[in-house]
Amino acid sequence: MKRFLPRLVALELTGSCNLRCKHCRASAARERDPDELTTEEVKKVIADIASFSKPIMILTGGEPLLREDIYELARFTADQGLRPVLGTNGTLIDDRVAEKLKEAGIKRVSISIDCAYAGEHDAFRGVEGAYEKALKGIEACKKAGLEFQVNTTVTRRNLPEIKEIHSITKKLGAVAHHLFLLVPTGRGKALEAEEIPPEDYEKVLNWMYEAKDKGIYMRATCAPHYVRVAYQRGDRPERRHGMDATMGGCMAGRTFAFVSRKGEVNPCGYLPLKAGNVREQSFREIWENSELFNNLRSREDLRGKCGECEYRFACGGCRARAYARYGDYMEEEPYCIYVPRKLA
Repeated sequence: MKRFLPRLVALELTGSCNLRCKHCRASAARERDPDELTTEEVKKVIADIASFSKPIMILTGGEPLLREDIYELARFTADQGLRPVLGTNGTLIDDRVAEKLKEAGIKRVSISIDCAYAGEHDAFRGVEGAYEKALKGIEACKKAGLEFQVNTTVTRRNLPEIKEIHSITKKLGAVAHHLFLLVPTGRGKALEAEEIPPEDYEKVLNWMYEAKDKGIYMRATCAPHYVRVAYQRGDRPERRHGMDATMGGCMAGRTFAFVSRKGEVNPCGYLPLKAGNVREQSFREIWENSELFNNLRSREDLRGKCGECEYRFACGGCRARAYARYGDYMEEEPYCIYVPRKLA
C-alpha cells in the first residue's frame, strides 16, 4: 500500500493583511483574529510534522509579516530540519526585514505580481502603491541574497499580459514563476466572472509547457491537468522531477495540507473542508487517519469524466474546483476540456 507523506504544508499564521486583494482565499482583514494559533501552538504543529516527514513549510497568511513572532517561527522551522519559505505580498519587506528573514532561516520568499502595470496591479490588490512596494521588496531580497519567486493569479483581466508578466519576472531575477489558476473561494467567490474559460486555460498550460525550459522554472498551481498536457506533448514529468507517476497532479490531501490560523486542517487552502483540528488531534493523526484525506488519495473513486480518464492517476483534476462547482470534491474537474479515450 502506498504511503502518503506531506511534501508541502502551508501554515496560515494570520488572517490579517495590509492589502485588500479581490481574489483573496482567506478573506483577509486588517484586524488580527484573537483565535489565531499561538506561538507555542504553531511550534507544536511544526514539531509534530517534523517527527514523521520533512516537507517544505510555507509560512503564509493573510500577510505573515504582520505576526511579531514570524522570525522566531521561521528559525524554529529550520531548526526542526524543515525548509521554511514565506508567502507574502512583499510590500512590508525592506533591507532590514530581508536580512532578518535570511538570518531566521527562510529559504525562499514568494511575492505576487498579478499585472504588468502598477495601476492594474494596485486595483487588483486593493491598495495604491502595492506594485511599487512589491518591487522594492524584491530588490531588498536580492540585496540580502534571499531567493525569491513570483506568483501570478491568472484571470481574464491579466490574461493578455501573462507573457509580459513572465518577461518581467525573468528580468527581476526570480528563480521561479508560479501561475495560479483562480479557484473561486473566499473573497475570490466574487471573481467567478473573471475565471478564464476552459479553452484559454488549455492555451495557458500549453504556453507554460513551451516556456518551461527558457531560463526560469515555471509551475502551474491549481492546474493539475498541466501534467496531462505534458504527457500529451511527449514529456514524462516524473522522469524529469524524480516523482512517482501516480503522485502528480492535484496535491490536496495527498502530498499537501493546509493548516488554518485557527488550527483547522484542510486538503488545500481552496478546499474548505475540515479534516480535523490540531488543537484537538495531532497533525500526524489527522494526516494519516482522516476520511477526507484518504478519499482524496483514492483516484479510483473519482466521478464523472475524471473517473474515466486515463490520466487520472497522474492528474486527478482540481478537487477544490470540483467542490466549488458541484459541491462534491470527487466530481470531475470542470475546467478541463480533454475528453478521455473511453468517452471519445
